[in-house]
Amino acid sequence: MSDTDPIEHAIRLTAGDFTEAGEPFALFAAWFAEAGRSEPSDPDAMALATADAGGMPNVRMVLLKSFDERGFVFYTHQTSQKGQELAANPSAAAVFHWKSLTRQVRLRGPVSQVPDEEADAYFASRPRQSRIGAWASKQSTPLESRLAFEKAVAYYSAKYAIGPVPRPPHWGGYRLAPLSIEFWHDRPFRLHDRIVFKRERTGAPWTKYRLYP
Repeated sequence: MSDTDPIEHAIRLTAGDFTEAGEPFALFAAWFAEAGRSEPSDPDAMALATADAGGMPNVRMVLLKSFDERGFVFYTHQTSQKGQELAANPSAAAVFHWKSLTRQVRLRGPVSQVPDEEADAYFASRPRQSRIGAWASKQSTPLESRLAFEKAVAYYSAKYAIGPVPRPPHWGGYRLAPLSIEFWHDRPFRLHDRIVFKRERTGAPWTKYRLYP
C-alpha cells in the first residue's frame, strides 16, 4: 500500500487515535480486517434491525457478505419476515460488536436489493447443500415438523441431483447504504471513544463529530 492509501492510513489510526479518520469506509475496512484476525467466531456477524407495518422493531443476526462505498450486503429470502418488512419499509439499522477488540460499529440507512447478476454470483459460490436449503426452506413461516423440512430437502436434492442448483426467485441480496456510521471503542472507566459520520443522502459528503460516551 502507498502512504496515501486510505485503508493503510486507517490502520495506523486504529493503532493510535482512530477518531482522526477522515472517512468511514476505510476505517471500517481496517477494523473488520482486525476482527477477522482476532474474533473467535463470525467476525462478519451483524445484528440487523427492521420494523413491521405497526412500527414494532425486529432484530436478528445476519452475515455481512461484502461491502464497499456503495454499502453493506447481506442475503436472505425475500419472503422472510425481514424481506417483507424491507419491502414495506426499505430502511434498516445494523450493529457489529467485536468483543475481542472491545469495539462496535453501528449503521443506519436505506436498503435496496442487489442486482440479479450479483445475487446469482454469490449464490453460485455457496456450498451445494446451502443452495438446496434455500429452496427447501420457507423461511419465517410455521413448520409442522422437522421431518417435513427434511422431506423438502430430500425433494430438492433429487430435483437438482445433476447440474447446477439455480438461485430461487425468492432469494436475494440487500445493500444497506448508510447515512450514519458510528464507531465506538471501549476505554477504562467507561470513558469510551465515539465518533459518528453522517450524510444527508448517499453520495453526499460526510460530516464527522465526536459523541460523549
